[in-house]
Amino acid sequence: MAEYITCNEENGSINISEDVIAVIVAAAAVEVEGVSGLAHTAGQELYELFGKKSISKGIKVQFDERKIIIDTIILVRAGFAITNVAKKVQDAVANAVESMTGLGIPTVNVHVSGVAFDK
Repeated sequence: MAEYITCNEENGSINISEDVIAVIVAAAAVEVEGVSGLAHTAGQELYELFGKKSISKGIKVQFDERKIIIDTIILVRAGFAITNVAKKVQDAVANAVESMTGLGIPTVNVHVSGVAFDK
């Protein structure tokens, strides 16, 4: 079951699922030049072996009170500077999540798990 971040407003509350945040993160990350794709973690690969599909492949979202902490695992295309691509992913993800949720700038940790070569 997905976790939610809750924002209490005058007229009620707004609940945003971690799955929604993961979709925003994935869309922003793969748009960055030099990103080949998102990578699986070992746990996600086992999860998918049993027929469960994960929309948040390579993404972990945590809520700490009103702060969002995001870990994303990417593959960088060969020929691109890893640190430059990772920084662009941090910026793109932070901007996308902030603009779509209105919850402030999240903490974005980028993990590069490999380099992808063109076939």
